[in-house]
Amino acid sequence: MNHSDLLAQAPSLAAGMAAAAHSPDTQLSQTRHRAALVAGWRIPRGSTVLELGCGQGDMTAVLAEAVGPEGRVVAVDVAAPSYGEPVTLGESAARLAAGPLGPRIDFRFGTDVLDPSVDFPEGTFDHVVLAHCSWYFASLGQLRDTLARVRPWARRLCFTEWDLTPTFDDQLAHLLAVLIQGQIEAAGSHGEGNVRTPFSREGLLRLLPEAGWTADGNEPVDTGELQDGDWEIAACLELVESDTGLAALPEPVRQLVLSQADVLRAVAKPRGNRALAAYSVTAR
Repeated sequence: MNHSDLLAQAPSLAAGMAAAAHSPDTQLSQTRHRAALVAGWRIPRGSTVLELGCGQGDMTAVLAEAVGPEGRVVAVDVAAPSYGEPVTLGESAARLAAGPLGPRIDFRFGTDVLDPSVDFPEGTFDHVVLAHCSWYFASLGQLRDTLARVRPWARRLCFTEWDLTPTFDDQLAHLLAVLIQGQIEAAGSHGEGNVRTPFSREGLLRLLPEAGWTADGNEPVDTGELQDGDWEIAACLELVESDTGLAALPEPVRQLVLSQADVLRAVAKPRGNRALAAYSVTAR
């Protein structure tokens, strides 16, 4: 399925997501972004895909459409089905399972691939996909171990994440929100946000060989219609203003975070902040 075909399917795929009932325009932009990624990865129909960090299934739905009725997507997440709002992971999965893509998808929540009990035969999957989930890992070491763990199971890695290097001045608010959250985590206050271990594209490329992968593609990805900049700014300020996430920090770090949050408030717009760009890396 080519780029135009997948993008043409984006409205129907977005409408099939449970979150579309709450914000249809947002869901459509998120689905279009993922359709462009999958089209760029050229995942053929009939493929078997292991998706790590599937969340509410935004990427899962696009992958299931791309692989067709003869393909299969095993969608894994460490979170429980009750996680997420305003729609939980379980509710979103149930919506997808009840639709036409359901027979192609195997959701497995509460599953950590580093658990020895989770295993697949060598070469089970044509592709393993990580889409905007790697900053959720507790450390780069955990990400490296995960990529090494899945290496025998899949022939090809398809990876996308936000790019820490801004290309426009109005992306600085998103960048600052990300770095503040990463700093809070690194200093020892562990939460459940989307940003725990932010790292650069260069950091990923250094990590891949350690996990047995060789990068064979590296492209920028436009994110102009995505809302994630606003979301991360709001999440960061909520974390700081609640002060619950800062109580465990050393006082010098806490004061530094508070000062950085002051800067974030000064540079962020009430809404419509431009998201950082993303990047796509493939490896074998």
